[in-house]
Amino acid sequence: MKIVKPEYYKNFKCIAGACPDSCCQGWEVDADSESLEYYSKLSGDLEIKQRIDRVLSKDEFGNTVFTLAPKKRCPFLNDENLCDMHIAIGQEHTPYTCRTFPRFIYDYGSTREIGLSFSCPVAADMIYALDSHLKFDEEVNDELPAINDIDAMLFYKLNAARREVMAILQSDSFTVSEKLIKILDYGYELQNEIDSYTYTSENLDFFDVFNNPELINREWEEKIKNGQIRQIENSVFNENTAVYFIYKYFLQAVYDRDILSKIKMAVVGVLINTYFGGDAWTIHLWSKETEHSQYNMDRYKKLLKTEKCLSVGELKRRINPNV
Repeated sequence: MKIVKPEYYKNFKCIAGACPDSCCQGWEVDADSESLEYYSKLSGDLEIKQRIDRVLSKDEFGNTVFTLAPKKRCPFLNDENLCDMHIAIGQEHTPYTCRTFPRFIYDYGSTREIGLSFSCPVAADMIYALDSHLKFDEEVNDELPAINDIDAMLFYKLNAARREVMAILQSDSFTVSEKLIKILDYGYELQNEIDSYTYTSENLDFFDVFNNPELINREWEEKIKNGQIRQIENSVFNENTAVYFIYKYFLQAVYDRDILSKIKMAVVGVLINTYFGGDAWTIHLWSKETEHSQYNMDRYKKLLKTEKCLSVGELKRRINPNV
């Protein structure tokens, strides 16, 4: 299997209790089936087994989760901001989400793509600190690809298209604003080739897009209140922010055939940097609020297709009023 990772990935290291915004606070954590099976076999005399059994519950989506403690803290997060479950039974027996965070892992047949989410402040800082184009490492191992039902022809077409979008974003011949307009036009044309794009015109204000129903951190709410329309800065971080979204989401269109929304996510990601803070902490807050809340993310994906303020024309005018 071919493994693809951002070049900086190998330098990532969790800072655990020193983290300024713990990943063990704010989110409900799913208990995956493999972990649940392991917990069921633990001796009932163990304190950690008793604690696990006390906090298992179901969320509104039917997932088995750990009920949060006060202040939305994981029930296993101790006063030193370390994980009692990790300490008691080992990191390898914590839930899948905890073992892999902040990594995202997508398998596409014989290719596995891995990255680091902006929702981790350390990962966001690493991307923000890059002073050049975001590069990727590739390696091949002996692992066999899992059986899948991916449309191979569509995947190859999307893979080639993503290379084209990446080339536009990493070109030194255009400003970031020019690049964003170019990929919007490219995405619009490609979407029409692949599938129809159901669009309904609603009238939500652009800033209201980011007022998520499920609020995780009050600081994000303040970011929105203090947001200002600004001109997009021609910075490496803005370029790499767009590349992050294209790398993470573009090939997901092999499942829903919605290419244009993936392009829009890259553009909106740069506008988040521009309007709400222009630093790694801002994009981290947005990611934690949106990318890691199923409710908020489902809403956001819907808005990308239904809201006039997120249409190609409106986004282009937001990037450059003279378009």
